[in-house]
Amino acid sequence: MNRVFYLLCFSLILFNSCKGTKAVTASGIKKMSAEKIIANHYNRSFNFETLNAKIKVRYDDGKQSFSPSVTLRMQKDKTIWVSAKLLGITLAKAIITPEKVSYYEKINNTYFDGNFELLSDWLGTELDYDKVQHLLVGQALFNLRDDKYKSSVAGQNYQLQPKKELELFERLFLINPNSFKISAQQLKQPLENRNLSVNYQSYQKVGNQDFPKEIFIEALQENKKTTINIEYRTVDYNARVSFPFKIPSGYQEVTIQ
Repeated sequence: MNRVFYLLCFSLILFNSCKGTKAVTASGIKKMSAEKIIANHYNRSFNFETLNAKIKVRYDDGKQSFSPSVTLRMQKDKTIWVSAKLLGITLAKAIITPEKVSYYEKINNTYFDGNFELLSDWLGTELDYDKVQHLLVGQALFNLRDDKYKSSVAGQNYQLQPKKELELFERLFLINPNSFKISAQQLKQPLENRNLSVNYQSYQKVGNQDFPKEIFIEALQENKKTTINIEYRTVDYNARVSFPFKIPSGYQEVTIQ
């Protein structure tokens, strides 16, 4: 009996000691501070100067849907250029800089040349150049180093939530514990009844870096829902790129109500 008693005591001591030192959760993911998760996320950010990609896009806003082939070109922090084609025919072009958004489309012969308000309205959340660039390359939309976050484990990901929310935004970020790339990010604007969720369904290796393969975007605004599926077919980076763009004459300007 004494031997059994001592064995049980030893087992309990060993178990409690393991609990005190074991830094993994039930899902097997090692616990990590928010600061270290954020540092790893930026250390693993996709390093590029230019980008040239072929993309398949599926767009649906409940009223219209289409699935064009898209060429995406970027010059980091300066220019995002998009050309959409269907059956080999150019349907639309857009160019985005930190200062403005411009696009034209050939179906209705319309164009827009102004600020980010129209693009923000399409996606149901306030956008700027940095957010669009970060969304496309798998980075957090907001600069995570600007605020204090609390970390936890949600499913198979690290979860980051701000310790203090912005006045108009609620933010949630899920980060892969192996690659430290964004798995999903969600932005809510309760007063505007807006919700934007971006899910990175898979990544691929471009060079020796992790880059998104499939992105699913869902934007909700009151009773309106817009979904955008992005699938990167080919990705090349640090090659020479050009951004040809000229609004055709005779097109009608789109205005924001």
